[in-house]
Amino acid sequence: MTGQQGGQQLQTVYADMHIHIGSTDHGEPVKISASRSLTFRNIAHEAAVRKGIRLLGVIDTHSPGVQRDIAGLLETGEMSEVEGGGIGYRDTTLLLGSEIEVKEPGRGPAHYLVFMPDFDRMRAWTEWMSAYMRNVMLSSQRIYVTGRELQDQALARGGLFIPAHIFTPHKSLYGSCTDSIAEVLDPAAVSAVELGLSADTEMAGYVAELDGYPFLTNSDAHSLSKIGREYNELLLGQPSFADFQMALEGKEGRRIAANYGLNPRLGKYHKTYCLNCESALGPDEPDRQPERCSLCGSTKLVNGVMDRIQELGRLMNREELPEQSGRPPYRYQIPLEFVPGVGPKLLDRLLKRFGTEMDVLHSAGKEELADEAGAQTADLIIAAREGRLNLEAGGGGKYGRVRK
Repeated sequence: MTGQQGGQQLQTVYADMHIHIGSTDHGEPVKISASRSLTFRNIAHEAAVRKGIRLLGVIDTHSPGVQRDIAGLLETGEMSEVEGGGIGYRDTTLLLGSEIEVKEPGRGPAHYLVFMPDFDRMRAWTEWMSAYMRNVMLSSQRIYVTGRELQDQALARGGLFIPAHIFTPHKSLYGSCTDSIAEVLDPAAVSAVELGLSADTEMAGYVAELDGYPFLTNSDAHSLSKIGREYNELLLGQPSFADFQMALEGKEGRRIAANYGLNPRLGKYHKTYCLNCESALGPDEPDRQPERCSLCGSTKLVNGVMDRIQELGRLMNREELPEQSGRPPYRYQIPLEFVPGVGPKLLDRLLKRFGTEMDVLHSAGKEELADEAGAQTADLIIAAREGRLNLEAGGGGKYGRVRK
């Protein structure tokens, strides 16, 4: 898809704005829970060559070890700085970001994404954070400032500030920190919000104070294969920081054209879940989440995103979903690795024939897919494209699954 705006040709760009780095090229750990194959170089290659994702948010580039890797890639010419902001590799741009934990007094922790326009400002961001963070080398570390101060410092450097996976029960704005943005942040200094893997646009519509914010759907990838698990379709002049910012603000024709994400039923924390009897639960009472499992009586519960959103809707006096016509469409999509029958060897054949995962998911014909993967698997890929798969709900940290 392309279009014309003010004499400039606009183009469709698929973007995943939450990718972790597992280690540096020298083997230094960055995100402890992520695959060590997630280096800056490997992320760029996977996105450009296999996934077809042309705009990436790499959110551990505040790490000094990662910055040494980036400097080396720029020095050799394997990568280059992009006009408008970002690091270019082939036709893909990597935006420089960090994920940061803040714990306000008397509240639970929340994670925030901060993106900087260029490499120099990311290095300056690291220098500032190092005075308030115990180990700036690692990912998702706690910074000992308030959320508002973090916002002020980010925006003063021309950055973007985005609350991460806002509904998940652990370390998120609504899941563990607050009932209202204004209690902990400057609402006007929030660039967008990330829905996370257990919520979609319709669900988030119950939270009235989110009406003015763009929604992003990102993978939070901890391995190369998970890049593009959720992603955004953007209309941009070019993949860059400046165009991404304009898309969030809806300027000069740039915009979010669609969000692609897992059906919330597949998310790890969709429903409240009992860890004792391993059952997904609904709220015991209409005005609050359950305190004990209705089946076994255990208090070992992981609060579900759907139940939390319904609670927020009641707090904000919105129990009926408003019209969402002003929002980009939210399209249920699953990665190829979620499709039953698509193993590594078949995936390699599909990519060899059709190009990238985005090509397979969005444009490959049913007959051509059947020729390569068989009729049953082709039917499942098309059903995934059209949001018609039979799903089993997830909860308690376990993903849902696709049923054949």
